[in-house]
Amino acid sequence: MAITDKSPEDVPDIGETEDHDENDEGDEVGPEVGTGGEVKKKKKKKKPKKKKPAGTGVVQTDPPRIGLSKFFLNGHYPEGEIQEYKDDNAYRTTSEEKRYQERMILEDPDETYNNIRRAAEVHRLVRRHARKWIKPGMSMTSIAETIEEGTRTLVEENGLESGIGFPTGLSLNNCAAHYSPNAGDTLVLSQGDVMKVDFGVHVKGRILDSAFTLTWNPTYDKLLEAVKASTDAGIRAAGIDVRLGDVGAAIQEVMESYEVEIGSKTIPVKSIENLSGHSIGPYQIHGGKSVLLVKNRDQTKMEEGEYYAIETFGSTGRGKVIEEGDCSHYAKIYDGPANPPLKLTSAKSLLKTINKNFGTLPFCRRYLDRIGESKYLLALNHLVSQGVVQDYLPLCDVRGSMTAQFEHTILLRPTVKEVVSRGDDY
Repeated sequence: MAITDKSPEDVPDIGETEDHDENDEGDEVGPEVGTGGEVKKKKKKKKPKKKKPAGTGVVQTDPPRIGLSKFFLNGHYPEGEIQEYKDDNAYRTTSEEKRYQERMILEDPDETYNNIRRAAEVHRLVRRHARKWIKPGMSMTSIAETIEEGTRTLVEENGLESGIGFPTGLSLNNCAAHYSPNAGDTLVLSQGDVMKVDFGVHVKGRILDSAFTLTWNPTYDKLLEAVKASTDAGIRAAGIDVRLGDVGAAIQEVMESYEVEIGSKTIPVKSIENLSGHSIGPYQIHGGKSVLLVKNRDQTKMEEGEYYAIETFGSTGRGKVIEEGDCSHYAKIYDGPANPPLKLTSAKSLLKTINKNFGTLPFCRRYLDRIGESKYLLALNHLVSQGVVQDYLPLCDVRGSMTAQFEHTILLRPTVKEVVSRGDDY
């Protein structure tokens, strides 16, 4: 989930295990007589080994709708892609002190990496189905609701313990971020659209934030390639003690080395300068640090133990977004007023609903509809005006341009950097 920023000058499948059956070696065959009359025992013919999903042999459905805990009975979820630290931090990989530190974290039920890894495995399964299922002609509402149904089921939604991390973003074309259909939205996906699919999963407040882009027009393949490569460059550059401005420079260098051929024109791909990745805190999607997508003077360093959403946006337009369109995304401000002076009784009631169902996790208007709220817009706008709730309007580049996004959540562990959301797709 993206955030806008000031200008740069201002600052596997579910695991498979081999199933060995006592009869797997095949049937016995009779003795074989050699040329010298000796009897030789013929070797058994091995049958192909069967494979079952890890756990109790339960097989995931298609679309996936069986809760993840049924497959990982010991509560240990797959590790993401591991990248070792370099230079002054290379020692961390083999440091006994750092390894001990990680073991202690894994044993802490609140801090354990298994929370974010569980969220990541849910994200991989949901997006694997989405990437093969989403087609032009589908309504944006049906796409969003299918993704959200899969997320809720697989993560085994349970109040604020586990569930959706933030609303499903399905921003199209020049719109880069923060569009999700509201009730009554009739927009339909078209063959020529470039769609950013950005959705989140959380377990005990650890939010997995990852996004990808889909297009059915090969004209924009290079745009997607540029953004995917830039995200990977940002991940490689990130690390403990790395300055945020240096990560932005690495992203921009790769992004702006690409061009897109549109008709007879060659258009350079631009990093969107006022969008950024961000640190992620418990129940806090925007944790306070921003990773701009362009070279900048931010000397703030990344620190051990931090979670980051490394996301990049490329554009064939100006490379700058503005707020435009109807708002769908909202979130209670993390450090907002504890007892705001609300004048509307309806606003007080709505705030109680938000606290109970979402806390400081982002939500959208469809989620309020789903839990039975109605006629709440006046109250919601009052909460925004009083600085209790933040509204996140759609962020768009100039009309006629195309934008793309790729994003991963990374964890700066004491010993290594873990790209928690990495999959075989991106």
